[in-house]
Amino acid sequence: MAPKTTDTSLTDTASHLRDAIVRTSRALRQEAASETGLSPSATAALATINRSGPLTPSELAELERVKRPSMTRTLGCLERDGLIERTPDPADGRSFLVAINDAGRERLARLRRRKSAYLARRLRKLDPDEVATLARAAELLERIREEERP
Repeated sequence: MAPKTTDTSLTDTASHLRDAIVRTSRALRQEAASETGLSPSATAALATINRSGPLTPSELAELERVKRPSMTRTLGCLERDGLIERTPDPADGRSFLVAINDAGRERLARLRRRKSAYLARRLRKLDPDEVATLARAAELLERIREEERP
């Protein structure tokens, strides 16, 4: 029988895990931004448009949990960089839809390759058992994330 985990132990582990995830996420964002010049919010918006688009600016703002004026500025940057396209919203003539274009998909793919390469370089410094532990941790983190979806 496995030993019972105390609430204090779970809280300590959660805190340590959160800190490690936040620091790693920050390093990945910085790695991606160094090449592309996209802000983290623009990168996140582009990924959401790719995954869930076409979207209205209001829908995108809601998904990204930002205010509509902030999203409008972000969309302006993405459009100026030639990464998205606007089309009239057939359901509301006063609004428009944004969709990722080929240049945006290529930029996202490049960002993802760069982030993966960054992690792979660091994983090469670990022994095989440590890499296997991280692979299992990734599976568990995905399961935790999926359990909170409605």
